[in-house]
Amino acid sequence: MDKIIITVLGKDTVGIIAKVCTYLAEKSVNIEDISQTIVQDYFNMMMIADISHATCPFAQLAADLDAVGEEIGVRIKCQKEEIFTKMHRI
Repeated sequence: MDKIIITVLGKDTVGIIAKVCTYLAEKSVNIEDISQTIVQDYFNMMMIADISHATCPFAQLAADLDAVGEEIGVRIKCQKEEIFTKMHRI
């Protein structure tokens, strides 16, 4: 399975989760886990997703999610799970 980690950070507004999840569904990306918090007016979400059946390559997903983030006023970053894990190993 090809897993990715998606993080979303920014000022809380209506529709952030809907916009991100709609894009992922359109690309056949399966969301396996999702966590979100709002601290005061700041939105933070982390997702683990499976891209093994995605209809576009990882690089395109990452670029598109970056554009979605700009459109809705948040920052969206996407990493492959193995890179994320190695970066955050203690």
